[in-house]
Amino acid sequence: MDNIKENRRNFIKFSTLGILGLALGGGVVISPHLLRAEMRLRPPGAVPEQEFLALCIKCGQCLQVCPYHSIKLSDIIMGHGIGTPYIDPRERGCYACNAVPCVLACPSGALDHALEKSEDAHMGIAVLEFPNRCLALSNTPVPKGHSKRIHDFINEQNNVTQLERDMLKKLDAFEGKQCTICADMCPLPNPLSAISMVKNDDGEKPEIYEGCIGCGVCEELCPSKEPAIVIKPRLSYEDYYIKGIKS
Repeated sequence: MDNIKENRRNFIKFSTLGILGLALGGGVVISPHLLRAEMRLRPPGAVPEQEFLALCIKCGQCLQVCPYHSIKLSDIIMGHGIGTPYIDPRERGCYACNAVPCVLACPSGALDHALEKSEDAHMGIAVLEFPNRCLALSNTPVPKGHSKRIHDFINEQNNVTQLERDMLKKLDAFEGKQCTICADMCPLPNPLSAISMVKNDDGEKPEIYEGCIGCGVCEELCPSKEPAIVIKPRLSYEDYYIKGIKS
C-alpha cells in the first residue's frame, strides 16, 4: 500500500512538472509569434516593440493625460504586454496633440522624449483596405446618425474635454454631404501631407501620403459600418506603399 501511495505521489509530481515544462517550453517557442499577432497601435513616440515592452512600467500616466481618451491599457485577453498602453483606432484615434502630453508624461522612456511634435511620430500607416466600403467611392452621402458611435463613446467618459466637443461639432456637420471625413478630419497641422481626396472613374477616394503618422482618426471616424480605411501599426509609408510590406 505504501508503495502504491509513493508511486501515486511521484506520478502526480512528475506529471505536473512535465506539463509545466511543456507550457514554458511552448511559451518560448511561440512568444515571437504572439508578439507579431498582438502587435498593437502604440501611442506617439513608442520605441520599437520589444524595447517598448521591456521599458514600459505600466503606470498609465500616458492614459491619464490624454485629452481625447485615446489610450487604453491591455488586459489579459490581449495576450502580450498586459498593462501596456495602446490605441484602438476604430474606437478612438490619436488626435496628434501639439504638446504630445503622453510622451511628456512617460517616466520610463517607452515613449521617446525626443519626439517633440506629433507630426514626427511614426505610429503606423493608413491604408484604404476595403474600397468597396468607401462612401466616397460609391458616391453615397454621409448617412444620418453616422456619428452616434463617436458620441456614445465620448458620453461614457467622466471628463469630456472641450477639444472633444469641438471635434464632435465638426464631425456632425458632414451629415448628408459627400464623404471627405478621413481627409478633412485628419488632425495633423498639415493634413494634405498625409491624406487627400482624389478623383477616379467611380468618384473620389482617399489617397495616403508620406506625412501620414498612422494616428487612426480616419479609421475611427469612417462612417461606414465597418471601416474602409484601416491602420497598419508600426509600418511606415515606405514599408507599405514602396516595399510592399503588408503586416
